Amino acid sequence: MSRIVVVHGVGHQLGTAETLQADIEPALRGGVALARRRDSDLADLADLADVDDGDVVCAGYGDLYRQSGTRGEPYYRAEDVEPGFETELLMQWWQEAARLDPAVTPPGAEGRGALGHLATRPLGIDSVRRALDALTRSRFFAAVSDRLLISDLKQVRRYFTEPELRQAARDRVAECITPRTRVLVAHSLGSVVAYETLCTLRPVQAVQPLTLVTLGSPLGLGGLVFDRLQPAPEHGRGCWPAPVKTWHNLADTGDVVALVRELAGRFGPDVQDGTVDNGAQMHSMTAYLTAAETGAAIAAGLTA
Repeated sequence: MSRIVVVHGVGHQLGTAETLQADIEPALRGGVALARRRDSDLADLADLADVDDGDVVCAGYGDLYRQSGTRGEPYYRAEDVEPGFETELLMQWWQEAARLDPAVTPPGAEGRGALGHLATRPLGIDSVRRALDALTRSRFFAAVSDRLLISDLKQVRRYFTEPELRQAARDRVAECITPRTRVLVAHSLGSVVAYETLCTLRPVQAVQPLTLVTLGSPLGLGGLVFDRLQPAPEHGRGCWPAPVKTWHNLADTGDVVALVRELAGRFGPDVQDGTVDNGAQMHSMTAYLTAAETGAAIAAGLTA
């Protein structure tokens, strides 16, 4: 029974909770240690000297996306990006990348009008190809191939459109939460999985109030994510997860996945929004976990 539960994002379909934990736990321990060295307010808290063995568990759900009988991920091409959710999310990533980096050719260049104009009619394969080319050449997705970027789009879309997969992912998180759990750390799409799990968690599963730490979260993205949450937002405000006492939300200012970086406007003023600097790895889960800001949020949750 672990005090810290970590929920990963997309792109881990070939991993397991055990293999992911081998990378996640050292990064998390490092972030907490860095926070202690930087924050004098935590210096006298001896119980934060280390994250103890057995304190961290990864709630792995990536294997739910793994396709049996294949060797790795299919060789997706631009033609495989489906109209609707996948294309819209791709275009929003492209628009945000162009806003943050002048070197990225924006949507609507070459006389095609702004993204808002493109969105009023079906987007053709040429627009999809240009979006993929712009993103995979950008500093945000420079190490990501078209094939993997399309796979990520499909994983996000499938979570919201396949009820059985969605519930299975939430079940993986729920089974890791015990009365001993104090902190839930969730990255990227994992923040959606964690949020929805906490909103439906039975009280007996979380006796103590929890601290939620979301990293690079897309939870605030209207239409594609926020408006599809379960339970549904009411009057523009998302439900506050009942087991959560404190919510820290951290985003790198260059993270194009966290399109809405401040969640207080969506979920209430009790969300403590903050920024981190992940360098060239804007959306990396490891970079987020090693940040002192993340370590401080986790440490505070362990001593609450």
